[in-house]
Amino acid sequence: MPHGHSHGGGCEHEALGIENELEIGIHYSLYEKIDMNNVECLNEELEGSGKTVFKPYNERLNHDKYVKSDADEELLFNIPFTGNVKLKGIIIIGADDETHPKKMRLFKNRPKMTFDDTSASADQEFSLEKDANGVFEYSTKVVTFANVHHLSLHIPANYGGESTTVYYIGLKGEFSEAHHHGVTICTYEARPNVSDHKNNLFDSVNHQIQ
Repeated sequence: MPHGHSHGGGCEHEALGIENELEIGIHYSLYEKIDMNNVECLNEELEGSGKTVFKPYNERLNHDKYVKSDADEELLFNIPFTGNVKLKGIIIIGADDETHPKKMRLFKNRPKMTFDDTSASADQEFSLEKDANGVFEYSTKVVTFANVHHLSLHIPANYGGESTTVYYIGLKGEFSEAHHHGVTICTYEARPNVSDHKNNLFDSVNHQIQ
């Protein structure tokens, strides 16, 4: 049976039960809704390697694609979505050694974050178990992460290694198409353009003064 653990500070994880792998894979399909061309991973050793960890659940144990940190143990992922996401859970797989991530911090809707920006309070933080097989799921605050178009995921520390290795990041949740463009057009068309009427306004003011 699944069992939950709490480490305080909102850090919660749950061991996945013996659910059908196909069903879990369907839940963890949000990688398909990531705008991969604009994913950023700061402090990655190999350029472009950060985005390779967002892959199908059934490829989570494939170690051919992974990201390794460069200058120190920190990693920062900027993850834009192609619409709006209700984020419900995260799985992180690392190496079964001291390079495995130890902490994870999540920031909602803050595009282009840098390491300087991570000094701000995170929307949620987790203490991570060593997990080489993807058996632990970290549940997010659904109310907080109900309308996410950009997720920043910060790994500030590992279990003592000089670098951090991540093989897989799985994101579970619900996706809905964004409708920003339609709203913008309607708002623009409904708003009167003052420049089109400035002469009439000017004449009206003069008339009132007289």
